[in-house]
Amino acid sequence: MVGATVCEVVESRSADHPVGAFVLAYTGWQTHAVVPARHTRRLDPDAAPVSTALGVLGMPGFTAYAGLLEIGRPAEGETVVVAAAAGPVGSAVGQIAQQRGARSVGIAGGADKVRLLVDEFGFDAAVDHRSPTFLDDLAAATPDGVDVYFENVGGTVGEAVVRRMNTYGRVPVCGLVADYNATEPRGGAEPSPAFLRRVLTRSLTIRGFIQDEFQARLGEQFQREMGAWVADGTVRYREDVVDGLENAVEAFRGLLTGRNVGKLLVRVS
Repeated sequence: MVGATVCEVVESRSADHPVGAFVLAYTGWQTHAVVPARHTRRLDPDAAPVSTALGVLGMPGFTAYAGLLEIGRPAEGETVVVAAAAGPVGSAVGQIAQQRGARSVGIAGGADKVRLLVDEFGFDAAVDHRSPTFLDDLAAATPDGVDVYFENVGGTVGEAVVRRMNTYGRVPVCGLVADYNATEPRGGAEPSPAFLRRVLTRSLTIRGFIQDEFQARLGEQFQREMGAWVADGTVRYREDVVDGLENAVEAFRGLLTGRNVGKLLVRVS
């Protein structure tokens, strides 16, 4: 399993990466590594905290930015719904949608995360998928239906949102975390006839993506635009820091059960 890391250079043969510089690399789950300079990206600690290169100004933030703007394409006045909204991707999706004039609705697990979405991240509305009234709450939060659904979860949450999609709705598929821990396939037809009927009758566009397919074209634009939003506080973010490499496995387990808020980071030294 790969691990993106923010590293301090302790020895170098590269003039562009002197000792003491900070870089983004993929060194894995370890405290030290030897890495070719061409496989790293120099970070500026004066521009933003270097940890943001793993979150809001890194792969999660770019995933939100590229997936929403290239596939979701929210227009002013439309409704954007995002699942796993308290995570690093989901929280960025809702805030980027608002920068395009759309209305953002977040779905998260638990009352504390729902409050956080509205009070800290500024979502227009938020609903708790663990609530027994989830379906009614979702309907109340999306009275005009859903134009863009940024899919991070799948499962019953995704099915509930798709039932509220408007004609010509768009669904960027980023993740399916509801099934990551499954030990056997879910029952029933996959995809279900009802799901395909909605795709047909409402002319939905559903497109999966991996963020790096957009990197060459949008990478610099993302760094400029998102960097400015983070710098002036327009886009806010959370980091959940766990100390010690020895705690990485337990932290990762917590990630898959919804224990963390924001970007989960392991501080290895």
